[in-house]
Amino acid sequence: MDITSRTVVMVGGTSGIGLELARRFRAAGSTVIIGGRRAELLEDLTAEGFGTVPVDVADDASVVAARDAVLAEHPDVDTVVTMAGVLLTEDLRDPAHFDIARTTVEVNILGTIRVVDAFTPHLIARGAGTVVTVSSGIGFLPFPLMPTYGASKAAVHAYSESLRAQLEGTGVEVAELVPPAVATVPEARDVNPHALDLGEFATDVMDLLAQEPTPHEILVDGVLMHRWAERDGTYADLVRQRSGALAMLPGRAKG
Repeated sequence: MDITSRTVVMVGGTSGIGLELARRFRAAGSTVIIGGRRAELLEDLTAEGFGTVPVDVADDASVVAARDAVLAEHPDVDTVVTMAGVLLTEDLRDPAHFDIARTTVEVNILGTIRVVDAFTPHLIARGAGTVVTVSSGIGFLPFPLMPTYGASKAAVHAYSESLRAQLEGTGVEVAELVPPAVATVPEARDVNPHALDLGEFATDVMDLLAQEPTPHEILVDGVLMHRWAERDGTYADLVRQRSGALAMLPGRAKG
């Protein structure tokens, strides 16, 4: 895609990967509208020069209202990024985890679908545009400490594949961004020393998005081990290694 002249709605872009990509799109010459729940962050981003809109992807009416507000001011929207998500740990031995699972599904899966549904008719009517969904390396290679998160991102991948097939011929393309662990804050490297540098990750993502045609999957080098683990025969060993993080759960530490 041409990243220099887009009108991008970045839903869930008030921090982390979403905000960094919003800044990259704007630096490339595109207009960017950031959606999020936290009013104070939206105020800061408005002062930074972004368009902003309040939105809670877990609320149907909020998503529709955000869509209407954005299109009223920016009828030329041609790119929608579904960045909003939650990443939560769960202890599946404790039935109390169900509330976490419910929240994860509500935001990561249904939130993605709400945003896509809100903007798809507009993009189809334009006859051109791009939807960028956001899954995760964990959707292809589970991290057992975050079971519903991984399941939700696997669902986003499957949904993206079907969305692409159903939109074929409309002029609307679907690109799936598949991040690995990314150090969105400096202390993230203390938890996961393998987390990618945010700036380097964003540079690679923008380079991939700028390709013609836009790749179906945006895969930086650091996520390839996740994406192709089953194909490469490394899946079982990697899941076993990643299961070591379960020792972080209460009562699971081994002496």
